[in-house]
Amino acid sequence: MSDGLVDLFSGKYWKMPADVSMPVGPTVINPLPKNYLEATEKYSGQVKVVEQPDGGLSVDGYQGGLPFPNPQEPHKGWKVLANVWYRYIPHLSYISHASGCTINSTGNINCSTGNVVYRQLSYNTDPGTTNEVDPEGRFYTQWFMILEPEQDRYTASLTIAYNNLKRSQDIYAFIPSMRRYQAVSAMARCGQTSGMDINQDDYRSGFNSNITQFNVEYAGERKVLSLILSKMPDSKFPDGYDMPLGWPRPSWGKWQLRDVDVISAAKIPSQSSGYCYGKRVMYVDKADSAPLWEELYDPKGTLWKIGGLFLHTVDVPNIGPVDASGSLIYAFWDIQNNHASIIADPTDNSHSFYVNEQMPKEFLDENRYSTPSGLNLIMR
Repeated sequence: MSDGLVDLFSGKYWKMPADVSMPVGPTVINPLPKNYLEATEKYSGQVKVVEQPDGGLSVDGYQGGLPFPNPQEPHKGWKVLANVWYRYIPHLSYISHASGCTINSTGNINCSTGNVVYRQLSYNTDPGTTNEVDPEGRFYTQWFMILEPEQDRYTASLTIAYNNLKRSQDIYAFIPSMRRYQAVSAMARCGQTSGMDINQDDYRSGFNSNITQFNVEYAGERKVLSLILSKMPDSKFPDGYDMPLGWPRPSWGKWQLRDVDVISAAKIPSQSSGYCYGKRVMYVDKADSAPLWEELYDPKGTLWKIGGLFLHTVDVPNIGPVDASGSLIYAFWDIQNNHASIIADPTDNSHSFYVNEQMPKEFLDENRYSTPSGLNLIMR
């Protein structure tokens, strides 16, 4: 088990459900897409780690695929983190009616739903795409709009990440009452999203921060139990979950013993002031460079949150089964405040997770879903 999972089972923070069951099956490694592997073989040899004047690190020569297929010292831990950033994710995805639910210290539950559009704009390797660099220097964008509750409907955000790793992400918010978008301060990255125990740096399947601003220690290799979902829960939260934690039920799929690299990432001194986390311990799957578990510490070095990233295997058109598909369940347990947050894809047949060629035509509009001005079209 990961250290955080051991803590959950110990009972010193949360009480595991009495009927908890974790059926373990064989480890199934779905290979990375052929084109992504070819890009890795072609370009990884020219990728270099560049030391920055402020003590951080960056990369030079990246053109696609996995930058460090066999990370070694020096800077082994940081190379694993760079692999997390550049891991394979399908270049287009749309989640209709994704749900986010919170459990507070008294057991009360609040849920919301929203739509998510993810688009990778540079270094694509999917069939029918090119690995050309976006003219505006964008690496990826993520658009999100709340559908429910009604009083928050149409509230939306757009995140833009750039190929220049040293450039901070741009975040824009659309405020329905103002009927226009506005830029969000970079200082707001640590703010909880809609009351969730998850912030901007926790998204993108467990890590959405600036890798040039971290010192990373390599803590070793482990074998760790992780849940790779064969199906999403078949009902809305809390139905279909093992309460009171919101723990996975056996119907979701079998747990697997995965080989992981364990790293500990902390902000470099020049970037650490005011940052919410003292360090982030990540259990990174060796097969696809996706985080499977995380332990998040506060600035004083005390354990704050335990995160489980339960990947959902999706059959991507013209590629095949992909574990790190962008479809997953986030489960974050805030042990200091006795809170929990669960984010999941839709659970009924009327809504779905769409990827690449499956994308509904309206969401192919790059201007509407990948530019700040597109936010202003939401209520028109």
